[in-house]
Amino acid sequence: MKSLFTLLFSFCTIIGFAQVTTINSEEEFKTKIWNYEKSPQTFDYLGQKPCIIDFYADWCGPCRMLSPILDELSKEYNGEILIYKINTDKQRSLASAFGISSLPSLLFCPMKGQAQMAVGFRSKEQLKEMINVLLLKK
Repeated sequence: MKSLFTLLFSFCTIIGFAQVTTINSEEEFKTKIWNYEKSPQTFDYLGQKPCIIDFYADWCGPCRMLSPILDELSKEYNGEILIYKINTDKQRSLASAFGISSLPSLLFCPMKGQAQMAVGFRSKEQLKEMINVLLLKK
């Protein structure tokens, strides 16, 4: 039984089951990303890996087009970056805190330095370039 578990774990690691994670509350955001109430003037990223935060809404057409691309990127960059989603209709306080007025809006959070916002749909190629430059510094 142990060898079956080891084999399954190895298989999952090889094919990469990385996924986009939904942030479901302001408190979750403050513990995983940035406690903007504690340090409102300075972006102090709390994550263990650089990340992209997708501010989206279910009714947004460009957001729906972007979603599968982010899923693909989470697998391609498995272990290097994290990708989070925030539904702006359900998390209005977070959308307000970041001044989200257009969707989709993507927040790129490097390990050090200032986060950068990109508004509007981006192709997979554009996102890969942004990930490499802004997050991985390649």
